Amino acid sequence: MIVAIIDGYTDEPAGLGVPPYLGIYPRYAYGAIKKARKDVSMFYLTIDDLRATFDGERGVATKNKTPNFPKTKEILERADVIIYIGGLHTPGKYLSAVPSQVEEVALFLKPFKGIKILGGPAFMGSAHQGGTKITSRELMFAQTVFDHIVYGDLEAFLYDFFRNPREADPFRFRTYDELRDYALLGAEVVTQFPDFPDFVIVEIETQRGCPKAMGIGGCSFCTEPVRYRKVEDRSIEDIVREVEVLYNLGVRHFRVGRQSCIFSYMAKSNGRVPIPNPKAIERLFRGIRLVAPDIKTLHVDNANPAVIANYPEESREIAKALIEYGTPGNVVAFGLESADPKVAKLNNLNATAEETYNAVKLLNEVGGKRGYNGMPWLLPGINILFGLPGETKKSYELTFQFLKKLLDDGLMVRRINIRQVVVFPGTPLWHMRNRVKTEKHKKLIQHYKYKIRHEIDLPMLKRVVPVGTVLRDVRAEVYDNGLTYGRQIGSYPLIVGIPKEVELNRFYDVLIVDHGFRSITGIPIPINVNQESPKILQYIPGIGKKRVVKILSKRPFRDEKEFFNVVGDEGKRILKDLITL
Repeated sequence: MIVAIIDGYTDEPAGLGVPPYLGIYPRYAYGAIKKARKDVSMFYLTIDDLRATFDGERGVATKNKTPNFPKTKEILERADVIIYIGGLHTPGKYLSAVPSQVEEVALFLKPFKGIKILGGPAFMGSAHQGGTKITSRELMFAQTVFDHIVYGDLEAFLYDFFRNPREADPFRFRTYDELRDYALLGAEVVTQFPDFPDFVIVEIETQRGCPKAMGIGGCSFCTEPVRYRKVEDRSIEDIVREVEVLYNLGVRHFRVGRQSCIFSYMAKSNGRVPIPNPKAIERLFRGIRLVAPDIKTLHVDNANPAVIANYPEESREIAKALIEYGTPGNVVAFGLESADPKVAKLNNLNATAEETYNAVKLLNEVGGKRGYNGMPWLLPGINILFGLPGETKKSYELTFQFLKKLLDDGLMVRRINIRQVVVFPGTPLWHMRNRVKTEKHKKLIQHYKYKIRHEIDLPMLKRVVPVGTVLRDVRAEVYDNGLTYGRQIGSYPLIVGIPKEVELNRFYDVLIVDHGFRSITGIPIPINVNQESPKILQYIPGIGKKRVVKILSKRPFRDEKEFFNVVGDEGKRILKDLITL
């Protein structure tokens, strides 16, 4: 039997599976099938394999000219079962991979005769962009293409389906005990991932469901508590064992990110704000480090700022453990969404502005020191959601003033993520959908987004990575208009624009020379001052256009002393040990 697993990439509130991230769904699906039947040949394909194969045939331009699997079409023609995994619930901007929609993949798959199965969060629909309401059109279209749509856990359905198709229940959920074997057996699919082994970062699941939602209900817009009605914590032993298997296969980058709040792992339920368990989190990350000693990235994702603010001592211990066992550049995303208390109450949001401020301050105190890769060890990110019911012009101003206070008080925030709300069926927001403000407040949203980007993001970025900072291990990913764009591997890495084309899929150490609103400009080091172009030389801090002319007239330099005599003390301060002749 031949099975094709197509990864359409997933992005949801508590999980990411967009390259270079490999999400949980393809791994679990692969493992479930492998456990159910021994006579299956499985192929992991991505939506980019399909685009590169079929867009060319249809005369559609595609950036990805070469599929990871050159025999994609042949595999699909021979496949007995074709499994598509997708679902975009928190749409964002992506550097080198774009998640697919059901409509797109359905056009690719229609001609093939294999049994077609749809899995992942796509069963609730996918958001093309923020500010939309999901309708039944996409799901109705899916029913005309796919033989089975899985509403429960894909891996549970696949295990049953490959043992006895007639007994497979598309609404069944698995337990963590059942998942154990699927996760371990499915780990090997990472070897078929296009970015394996050097550039893949694997998303590791620790918990499902939302602890706050179990106490007082979830945020109005969130799909996590809709899909998972209770909170389950995965055992430390199972998580560590999965990391060990992946590490032994060659993976060196991990994000313990598949949870709504890492500070709530193994926490004790206590209404709105669970009581954190520092000992469990310390044991988890110490265990990961024991089985993966030469790990290059160990990061996390979400955290509820209310937990940190209400339990500062326990949270301080957790933050210290994340630093001791993790790697620098780590970011915990705080879901503030709005600083307006009326909006927060109406939409049952995670935390107040005051709680979020205190959580930001605590993480700055513990994690603000710069690490060996050039980034601070552990910083918060802030998620802002525009268009929620109850918003007024005052709401946007309150949120802006909250962010300005963080800036004015000298605190650091790694990123401010501004999205527009997406309305999904089944969420509390669905029943308030007529009160969503994205269209009515379109100009207000544009105005405050512009204001935050210009007045908050830019000075904040200069604080987080000042000119002269060296970022280590920046992977060059894509070319665009003579520039190369790259980033470090990790949670919410900064996009670095290199003002020339350099070889892709290599790591570079980069000197930061300028700032945009959400990205930075950097030059690979060491800088060969005898051969580098004038365009690059003028970017170097302390040099500028006038000194570039002088450098060109004086080179080749015989030694560093000659060069520093030309660029002066400011250039020498920044460039000492960063140049070569």
